[in-house]
Amino acid sequence: MDIEDFIDEKIGEGLVRMGEMTEEQVSAVLQKQSEGDERLFGEIAVELDYIDVGTVIRYMEHL
Repeated sequence: MDIEDFIDEKIGEGLVRMGEMTEEQVSAVLQKQSEGDERLFGEIAVELDYIDVGTVIRYMEHL
């Protein structure tokens, strides 16, 4: 069983809800994943400078 089995909200949805990312940024990350980038959503978003690691941690702490 993966953590995704316990979480209804996708990280991108949560970060938009929190005002940390835009829908367009989420789409860009998802596009990279659909093109074969196997990294986690947060890893790609940090690399693209949409968010920082602290934002990912804050999101995860509030699950």
